[in-house]
Amino acid sequence: MKVIFLKDVKGKGKKGEVKNVADGYAHNFLLKNGWALEATSANLKALEAKNRQLDKQAEQELLDAKKLKEVVEKLTIELKAKAGEGGRLFGSITSKQIAEQLQKTHQIKIDKRKIELDDAIRTLGYTKVPVKLHSEVTATLNVHVTEE
Repeated sequence: MKVIFLKDVKGKGKKGEVKNVADGYAHNFLLKNGWALEATSANLKALEAKNRQLDKQAEQELLDAKKLKEVVEKLTIELKAKAGEGGRLFGSITSKQIAEQLQKTHQIKIDKRKIELDDAIRTLGYTKVPVKLHSEVTATLNVHVTEE
């Protein structure tokens, strides 16, 4: 019997796949638990429509990320911190502080986990910080740390 998987089933198939499985397995396990649908022509057309919709949504997210990249790369975030001799900070500037300042000054909400800061900023001056906006789009944000 041909079925459309609604969930990943270990060893059998992934979500959205259409596969042939044993009739008893399909009736007694997959269909009963709601993990699959019978692959009728109506269900296959619904699956195709859903896939097209997901493709359009993914394409739109990519376009939005590219637009946001253009905006973010023109910005410079100004942060103030206490510093000692030689421009070394007392403490450090973290990705959380950068995300909060970006939200406060430019109303751009970016999750702190998307800011790919290898190590916290511990010196005064300009730093280029990569920001992952999408799996295919990474922007570079300028962060300027000045003495308080």
